[in-house]
Amino acid sequence: MSDQATALYIDAYSDVICPWCYVGKRRLERALLQVVDKVNAKVCWRPFQLNPTMPQQGMNRTVYLETKFGSLQVFKEMEEHLLAAGMAEQIPFAFEKIARTPNTFQAHRLIWYAGRQDKQDSVVEALFRGYFVEGTDISNIQTLVNVAQSAGLEQRGVESFLATETGVAEVKTEEAAGHRMGIRSVPHFVLNDLYAISGAQRPEAFLGAFQRIRTDLAEKAMLR
Repeated sequence: MSDQATALYIDAYSDVICPWCYVGKRRLERALLQVVDKVNAKVCWRPFQLNPTMPQQGMNRTVYLETKFGSLQVFKEMEEHLLAAGMAEQIPFAFEKIARTPNTFQAHRLIWYAGRQDKQDSVVEALFRGYFVEGTDISNIQTLVNVAQSAGLEQRGVESFLATETGVAEVKTEEAAGHRMGIRSVPHFVLNDLYAISGAQRPEAFLGAFQRIRTDLAEKAMLR
């Protein structure tokens, strides 16, 4: 196989209010760090709304959890697993700070915009941290502007973008593409349009897929 680094393209379908998506991001990053000298990777974050019918202003977090899980106790049991997974990935989940469950469409628009400014990963990270660690309302436009600034985007550009309808159709198209692929839950990672990893899998799952891609590319190169 050539010494040139293997080209790796990852479409990461996620929602920024999905705690397992945050964990999955960390595990993907750990896997990529182990092959940094062998893989030339590009990660593109794609939209997937867990609650597409959520009111624009969001809703009370307690009411949301009771509606979604039937009782708070069910979530509390899941929360223990999430806190443990977060601790292992150095994510200090602070669920008690979250007062409202937001509508995430505008956040996905911001992620789309950030991708065109080469700041997408930074914005995704800032949104995850803002929601799960700081308890901020990421459906609020000013909050999104602040998040974007913290990730290195220019304030006026973000404000102008969010005041328009730019990106609305594109985000809807990307999300629809994910549904057509059969994605029903997130995180969901598609590697080089060949391999899919569903869920917040351990780094070993990603490493195995990376190796399969390298092997496939090497075999194709030999047939040329």
